[in-house]
Amino acid sequence: MRHPGSHEPVTTEPTALDAVATTARLTAALRAAESERPDRLFLDPFAARLAGAAGAKLLDELDMRDSPIIPVRTRFFDDAVTEIAAGGIRQFVIAAAGMDTRAYRLDFPVDTVLFELDRPNLLHLKVDLLDRTAAEVTLRPIGVDLAADFSGALDEAGFQAGEPTCWLAEGLTPYLTEPDVHRLLDRISELSAPGSRLLIDFVGTSLLESPAMRPMLDRLTERDMTWQYGTEEPEALLRTRGWDATVTRLGTAGTMLGRWPFPDAPRGTPGVPQGYLVHATL
Repeated sequence: MRHPGSHEPVTTEPTALDAVATTARLTAALRAAESERPDRLFLDPFAARLAGAAGAKLLDELDMRDSPIIPVRTRFFDDAVTEIAAGGIRQFVIAAAGMDTRAYRLDFPVDTVLFELDRPNLLHLKVDLLDRTAAEVTLRPIGVDLAADFSGALDEAGFQAGEPTCWLAEGLTPYLTEPDVHRLLDRISELSAPGSRLLIDFVGTSLLESPAMRPMLDRLTERDMTWQYGTEEPEALLRTRGWDATVTRLGTAGTMLGRWPFPDAPRGTPGVPQGYLVHATL
């Protein structure tokens, strides 16, 4: 059922996507491929439409069709968002929303408000591709530069800073510089009331420096989609801002879901690239 005010379009005119924004269509292509599997971890009925030919082409060019990373990460955050919504939080913000469809496919309480932050042209494209599909929440897309201060835009859209918020920043931090990651976390923390949650992922420096990962990272760099930031200590990064973080290694989550073809090696194991899925509470 469509809720009142479920879609309020961004106000700037769309332009062509740049390289980093186009990775949103790659993510959609990976979610579409997962949705076709008989043992799928989730169903995203909108993903193929959002990926389009551009996403499918990029998926083949980067040779990522068999990668479990996006399916595992998506399922992990799907479960966390559903749990948090059931626990009483009614205000959600997705940073770098891209082609994310949780507002359309997850079961939210009727009074939930979800803000989507991303580049205006990318949000416009998603609106066009979804063609008036009804959201399951009151959805408020906001066109912003996530490397700049977006607090004013959120406030104008009706964000309630005094209410607990669930923030989701999925697949964003690798594309940012270290100063931009710190600024992003500072803004989120400043806007968060006690009881807020933060769902975010990081790649490890071990992944950025891994010889095994170099071919994929080089292919991304050739397309101006360079991964720049990684950390092996997300707990410390968030602790200094008042967050209590539970960190799950990507390999551990994938192993628990039966979809990780690699050893689930402990953090710090030489030669093993790591990724981290974080659920933090303020």
